[in-house]
Amino acid sequence: MSFTEFDKKQMQRAIELAKRGRFTTSPNPNVGCVIVNDGAVVGEGAHLKAGEGHAEVHALAMASGKTSNATCYVTLEPCSHFGRTPPCALALVKAGVQRVIIAMVDPNPKVAGRGIAILEDAGIKVEVGLLTEQAEALNPGFIMRMKSNRPRVTVKMASSLDGKTALKNGLSQWITGAEARADVQYYRAQQSAILTGNATVFADDPSLNVRYQELINSPEFDQNLVSEQALRQPIRIIVDSHNKLSLQEKLFYLPGKVLLVSLSARDNALFTHCEADVEQIICKADKQQRIDLNDLMQQLNHYEINDLWVEAGATLAGELFRKHLVDEFILYQATKLMGDQSRNLVNLPNFSTMNDIIKLKLHSVIQIGDDIRLINHRK
Repeated sequence: MSFTEFDKKQMQRAIELAKRGRFTTSPNPNVGCVIVNDGAVVGEGAHLKAGEGHAEVHALAMASGKTSNATCYVTLEPCSHFGRTPPCALALVKAGVQRVIIAMVDPNPKVAGRGIAILEDAGIKVEVGLLTEQAEALNPGFIMRMKSNRPRVTVKMASSLDGKTALKNGLSQWITGAEARADVQYYRAQQSAILTGNATVFADDPSLNVRYQELINSPEFDQNLVSEQALRQPIRIIVDSHNKLSLQEKLFYLPGKVLLVSLSARDNALFTHCEADVEQIICKADKQQRIDLNDLMQQLNHYEINDLWVEAGATLAGELFRKHLVDEFILYQATKLMGDQSRNLVNLPNFSTMNDIIKLKLHSVIQIGDDIRLINHRK
């Protein structure tokens, strides 16, 4: 299918609009839309929050009265079903648009071509496949969940140059500098949920939330896009296989949702004093009588978690790698040496051949302050 430079320019604008929702749209995908009539942009829109208007709805509202015979550029196939909002495909038909250019088909089986069919049945010319790769990059977690019924998993860790995460006595604050920690907040803010294990909770008593005052120090974050009040805090997920947490830890006294993952249930009455909204997930046990991580990933689909950010110790991180559940590995590496008695980055089996080792694909390397950020993807 042949697209003009003008078409590409408008779709690129729609992609930039879609990025406005990165901190607020979950569990919905990020979508942008541009409407053009007689060579001029008459409407623009982005989806910003689940339950509110989709990108096409905002663009149509801005283009009020100027949509007859217009062309609509949208990063994701217009929805066809009645959910929290009416179908966007029908809204485009009603508005009288003549042509719709779509970057990618919606992987959601509730849509998956049905939106296109509605448009074509109404006589609208539909073209698909403009800047598809860039559109897919807007929603890797959503695509993963729709196709595999599990979230996209990113493991984040910090280490010294010699691959250590803490001294032998457990001290680790701070391996990396303030710039790297602000960068972590930027990535955290785009996640649906943050997962850790009880060992990390015992060691650090973390909050596991997005700290807005650190987030605004990230050069990549535009605070004009989202206020502290509008920022979506990720769900906090704690793996506590044998119910060892006391429930006095800090994260239970912060607002927001906490999913407590274990092999057996606790009495719900134990959570009544918590400020957090605590819900239990009971998982199958693996052969070591720990949480079956594959079972957990499938259960998280019930909570519509697209992007799962993992900040955990060497054991849980190692298990995720070993079970091939890590889609992205982000390592912040400090220009420091911590010694051979310090704690290792990831606990993995003692491989006997080079064919057994875990291989990753380097995506990017960048210096942040005095530290290095390496982003690696699963091969």
